[in-house]
Amino acid sequence: EQDARALNPGFVSRMTRGRPWVRSKLAVSLDGRTALADDPALTVRLEGGEAAWRQPLRVVVDSGLRISSQARIFQGAGPCCIATLEADATKQQAFVAAGAVLLNLPAADGRVDLEALMRALAGRECNEVLVEAGPALNGALLQAGLIDELIVYMAPHVLGDTARGMFAIPALAAMDARQELKLIDLRQIGGNLRLIFSVE
Repeated sequence: EQDARALNPGFVSRMTRGRPWVRSKLAVSLDGRTALADDPALTVRLEGGEAAWRQPLRVVVDSGLRISSQARIFQGAGPCCIATLEADATKQQAFVAAGAVLLNLPAADGRVDLEALMRALAGRECNEVLVEAGPALNGALLQAGLIDELIVYMAPHVLGDTARGMFAIPALAAMDARQELKLIDLRQIGGNLRLIFSVE
């Protein structure tokens, strides 16, 4: 049973918990800081041609539709969804024209309800979710208990205390409120370290 669960954690998660298995990938400096936001396409770019690879369902979490409809994520191949609270049809039209599917979800504390999002993705038969996000979304997912695994690529650089951290979460009132992680893999890749943690 343990081997079967390890082989396909996403399917097991969707069947038993009603949500996908969630991995968050972060690239950080030695002092745990992240670089500025980019404009990712979030597509599979491996040798063999685009037809040889099935593109993932790409999902943008954007409660107020602040992203540009000209962003690279809408130019790439494969399906793209936007999880939002914004119901204004005029604002939505540019994204529909760009080929995006709008997921109008309930709110939680003024933001997209992330548990509702995971249920919606499970309803689309998504077994696994790979998160590539900034500290706000990563912090919200961590606080909601929705991250199962962290994949951290650590570069041998120091960015300083004015750079962004990995998780935007409130300061701890006591040490027993800290989030426990279990290191399950550590290896060097080029000049970087890759650390994989399970979230306890």
